[in-house]
Amino acid sequence: MRELVVRALSGLVFTSIIIGSILYSKESFYIVFYLVMMVCLYEFKNLINLSYKWTLVVATLIFFRFANLPALDFKYFQFFLIASIFVPFIYQVFKPKIRLTSSKLGHYLLALAYIAIPFALLTQIPFINSTYHPAIIIGVFILIWVNDSFAYLVGSTLGRTKLYEKISPNKTIEGAIGGLVAALVASYFISKYFTDLSITNWIIIASIVVVFGLLGDLIESKFKREAGVKDSSNFIPGHGGFLDRLDSVIFAAPFVYVYLHII
Repeated sequence: MRELVVRALSGLVFTSIIIGSILYSKESFYIVFYLVMMVCLYEFKNLINLSYKWTLVVATLIFFRFANLPALDFKYFQFFLIASIFVPFIYQVFKPKIRLTSSKLGHYLLALAYIAIPFALLTQIPFINSTYHPAIIIGVFILIWVNDSFAYLVGSTLGRTKLYEKISPNKTIEGAIGGLVAALVASYFISKYFTDLSITNWIIIASIVVVFGLLGDLIESKFKREAGVKDSSNFIPGHGGFLDRLDSVIFAAPFVYVYLHII
């Protein structure tokens, strides 16, 4: 009982911070999600033995390169960003007895692709025609949480067929279908209150969130399994780490961004 209360309270605090930062202003949205990205990078570092300091610098450059903040739109920013990404390659070439294909370089690029770039694109989801629409990103999070909650409820009560037992033994096909149906129903109600997007767009976004969110969950589960840990950290009591709570949205965010801003 005590564990359930702790889990509920910590989840409420986490959700309140996320929603509050989005609603307060675009600046608070950037600041909170930048800090969350830093924590996720730290947790990811522990999973794959990542070289941390340089990754933080480059992740920061990537994050604020995409940020919709005029003060950061200065002339040489792109140069520093590109240079910061390729400096590690140059360093590896001239460092004796180090292979260019070493795991350190691979982990560095993996961290940028798996954490930094998705967070940068996540912060651009609510901007349509350079105007901040907080309801859009809140809707995306609601879809993620509805999918996760109903996938767990349906899977734990009706689940019989394992989805991918080798990686995540608790996930079932029935749970995945339950989460999808719940997210699609939620998208209908979201479209009634968050009218920045049409119901068709919300249904498509719900489908993207469910499919790629599930893949993101499985990918993080594989990282944890290879590292021999249950959770990415214990920063959120009862839930594990920030990466555990955000693995779905991290992987789904680039695809939602592509749909809204490119397709």
